[in-house]
Amino acid sequence: MLEKSKTIFNNTMSEKDVKKAEKTQQKFLKKYGDDSGKDYRFALADNPVLAELGTKNLVFGEGAAFSDKTVFIGNIRMGFGHYRISMAMASCARALGYEPVWVDLNSFTESTCTKIISGQNELYSMGSRLSQKSKLFNKLYWEPLNSEGFRKLSYNCSDQASAELMAKLLKNLPKDKPYVATHVWPAQAAIHAGFTRVVNAIPDNWPMALHLAEGATHTIQTRSAWLGYKALRGMDKKRSLKPMPEGSIVYTGHYVDHELVQELEADTALRVDRVQSGKAKRYLLTVGGAGAQQALFADIIKALLPDIRAKKAVLFVNVGDHKNVWDSLKSAVPELAQAKVFLNEYDKARAYAEAARTGDAEGIVGFCHEDIFAAVYITNLLMRASDVLVTKPSELAFYPIPKLFIQHVGGHEIWGAIHAAELGDGTYEVAPGRETTDMLRLLQDEPEILLDMNACILENKAAGLYNGAYEVVKLAVQK
Repeated sequence: MLEKSKTIFNNTMSEKDVKKAEKTQQKFLKKYGDDSGKDYRFALADNPVLAELGTKNLVFGEGAAFSDKTVFIGNIRMGFGHYRISMAMASCARALGYEPVWVDLNSFTESTCTKIISGQNELYSMGSRLSQKSKLFNKLYWEPLNSEGFRKLSYNCSDQASAELMAKLLKNLPKDKPYVATHVWPAQAAIHAGFTRVVNAIPDNWPMALHLAEGATHTIQTRSAWLGYKALRGMDKKRSLKPMPEGSIVYTGHYVDHELVQELEADTALRVDRVQSGKAKRYLLTVGGAGAQQALFADIIKALLPDIRAKKAVLFVNVGDHKNVWDSLKSAVPELAQAKVFLNEYDKARAYAEAARTGDAEGIVGFCHEDIFAAVYITNLLMRASDVLVTKPSELAFYPIPKLFIQHVGGHEIWGAIHAAELGDGTYEVAPGRETTDMLRLLQDEPEILLDMNACILENKAAGLYNGAYEVVKLAVQK
């Protein structure tokens, strides 16, 4: 026990850090129970949304059968980002001829593993929302935690101890199957459980020890982050650290779904045509999984209203599975009461998005789905019908669509906007208030901005920048 907490990539951890990790592990055992004696069995279940990606859910039951083509997609719901990246992995795995199996460690409610993750997810979501309401909390606690706290090697020390408890859930799964994890806990749990072909797909562009799962092959979306991880940069400011071993961190490019990559040129041509012909510009505003930034979203909608009334702009608003956010936005922006809304109507919402890609769209259209899979995937479908994605610089920073980056939620996200701005397919991060509304005005009135972003997207595609999810799957299969 605790072997992976004592030494991390040949860097010996202090006795103090190891004792803290053990204390955390014991706290979780006391709070959530010890299920190491349970004999979990599994079945495969259909999922209407994931079926589009050739994917089945792993659930408790009997009779799960795995083939030589099985690829496990290990994930959790923590916000929407890790689900979105998992969908990209599943999509590309299917395109490469494999059979993805969705392994959500946050869905097995009776297990100690899920209880730990759910508890941590609740804390993170609460912190995300509070950071947008309290500048003092954000400045003194949330920003430092997300940029420097999670960066420390000592944080990984404690996480590894927690992951030992999560591994019990996976003990009856075949350990020789390729396993792609889109969050570090599924990666760490798989390593502790004995899986031998684990790829840990790191989501962020800011190197943090939080994302380390020693024993897995780590992948990264940017060159700068590759070097930061290789050197374990800033992960222990009191000593020089030994680097990650050769081959343990691999640059792949951006994690993007097969459907978006395959149709990128066609979708880009439609965007360019809308700009050049002076058609209404289409904005896609997405709410994150924590449901934060509601006040900022209301300001953006209000700023766009004159152009929407003049049929110079169209707004798609996806509030995910947060109906309360839509209700709150309607209170702040009464005009939303007149919007067309798809509420728990995924088939109709999908048909609308597909028709809008090549057809007409107008006004404000809202999307809300209780089903988490529909809530996340409808954004993928709407991206193809949109001209500008309005988003915080999180996992969506890496998608091939022109982006307007609004204020981040957590300091680690800052580097997503920096990367996209350097590549030319997104704006720099704009501050709330006048800078945000000024950028909206520029995007509306200066066509060369969007034309340039679309040109950069085509250049990036030609360079293979958006092929990261394919490369991750290949690494897992070949490992």
